[in-house]
Amino acid sequence: MPDSKYSPLPPWQRTDYCGALRARDEGRAVAVLGWVAARRDHGRLIFIDLRDREGIVQLVFNPEYAAAHDVAEKARSEYFIAVRGKVLRRSEGTVNAELPTGEIEVAVSECEILNTSPVPPFPIAEGEVAAEELRLKNRYLDLRRPEMLRNMRRRHRALKAVRDYLDENGFIEVETPILWKSTPEGARDYLVPSRVNPGRFYALPQSPQLLKQLLMVSGFDRYYQIARCFRDEDLRANRQPEFTQIDLEMTCPRPEDVMSVAEGMIAAAYQATLGIDIRPPFPRLAYAEAMERFGSDKPDMRFGMELRNLTEAFAGTAFKVFAEVLARGESIYAIAVPAEHQLSRRELDEMAESLRSRHGLGLAWAKTAQEGWQGPVAKHIGESEKARAAQAMALKAGDTLLMVAGDANKIRPVLGDLRLALGQKFGLCDAEGRSFLWVVDFPLFEYSAEEKRLVSVNHPFTAPHPDDLERLESEPLRVRSLAYDMVLNGQELGGGSIRIHSRELQLKVMDLLGLTREEALDRFGFLLDALTYGAPPHGGCAFGVDRLAMVLCGTDSIRDVIAFPKTQKAVDLMSGAPSEVSPRQLKELGIKVTS
Repeated sequence: MPDSKYSPLPPWQRTDYCGALRARDEGRAVAVLGWVAARRDHGRLIFIDLRDREGIVQLVFNPEYAAAHDVAEKARSEYFIAVRGKVLRRSEGTVNAELPTGEIEVAVSECEILNTSPVPPFPIAEGEVAAEELRLKNRYLDLRRPEMLRNMRRRHRALKAVRDYLDENGFIEVETPILWKSTPEGARDYLVPSRVNPGRFYALPQSPQLLKQLLMVSGFDRYYQIARCFRDEDLRANRQPEFTQIDLEMTCPRPEDVMSVAEGMIAAAYQATLGIDIRPPFPRLAYAEAMERFGSDKPDMRFGMELRNLTEAFAGTAFKVFAEVLARGESIYAIAVPAEHQLSRRELDEMAESLRSRHGLGLAWAKTAQEGWQGPVAKHIGESEKARAAQAMALKAGDTLLMVAGDANKIRPVLGDLRLALGQKFGLCDAEGRSFLWVVDFPLFEYSAEEKRLVSVNHPFTAPHPDDLERLESEPLRVRSLAYDMVLNGQELGGGSIRIHSRELQLKVMDLLGLTREEALDRFGFLLDALTYGAPPHGGCAFGVDRLAMVLCGTDSIRDVIAFPKTQKAVDLMSGAPSEVSPRQLKELGIKVTS
């Protein structure tokens, strides 16, 4: 008879998953298949913990069934085996309360090895941790680990809940092309050469932005898609070159309509995966206020230590450093560390050195006490200034005041990062807390010193706030947009905007961004044409699936919620991608590699 490991078919059909068996199944004849998680030889009896995607069940092999017992003697870790037997209750004293299947075991009468395995490069067990590079190299084994299976299942449940919710709310799922036109949206495109159209290229989509707008022109009214997106950009810890987003668009919405749909969608995902009730509506915070109070457009609201503007408090100061800053028309901002969270002189000096080396900024600090301020700058600051600063900061005895001076747009984000670091250091960020909010009223434009022109804060299809339309040409940097971002605990989950649905206004925005009319028509002519055919007002949003899954799974790494992720250098360690291709393929595409 041929070795069963060469047969493409299992010897019998599975009746149950290993982890699904319970005491209610006592006496049933079952067939289970899975990997050997552990093997224990007790002389006459052999015990094997068999694992599949649902969990582990204990198998017991008795010499009474000699053939099965012989197979169990040969089985080793990660062998894939099939067994048949009867479910029995474990005897008193042998129940494993830590396993859902711990009350029962399967007394095996038949067993076959369907495939063998070498010793795995790392343990495949709950709680075992291996180096990430080793895990990514052997991802097919890493995905067997209970933690990874749990993450993938939770991601699946979240997406199923999203689909069900959007379907119930009248959205139609439409797939848009992967091979499409290059329409740069801020990051570099991944380009795909066309063999049948030599010298021409497709681009992988950075998002379905323009396509979903066209679907609104087409009359779909409510669209969504679980979309694959691609951006050839410098990577960070929680970014990938390819990612998935929940993409949706609606006709004739106001911002609050889109936000309401998004809140319900997120609430549905939380209920389906964690059984937690999220209660919309979420609070709203204007971008300008977020930057003023937190130095961030995605503030963590779980703790205080907010930024305060001390510019007026130090008006007329004799402290040379502050006086020079104020003479340039710049600002002084500060945060106060509460007395119960003390920083040593060494920690404060290290903080100051970090700000100096990384940002070219100085940190002025003082500790408050009953007898007055203490620290390097205390003697340089007048008593009236100290009093005004103390009142503005609501300082108490024992608090530590951290002050930074300079251009407000530069120093507020730096202080915002320092606030977050201190919040983490002192354990102020409640791991179980969920502080949702919307940041709204973003600027429409910002000035790029590198490109020496205006650039879009969101993207060039975002509509300006109707109250600011008269400023569009005269004061474009003061124009707000109809954009909105959902933030959770200092992380952006997603965002969107109301779009421009007027051809004339879209051309005007493109002109302000430095595109000539010819360039605008060449790149976006199809959209501009579509907007002339009764395009309705429309808007939508997009949410990063990977980031949402990361939050739902409680992990710090986005790679823990993606089945086959890439490294920070955009490399797939398992397959070796990106890899070289044959000269023949390059020749067919008319491509010559020069470096």
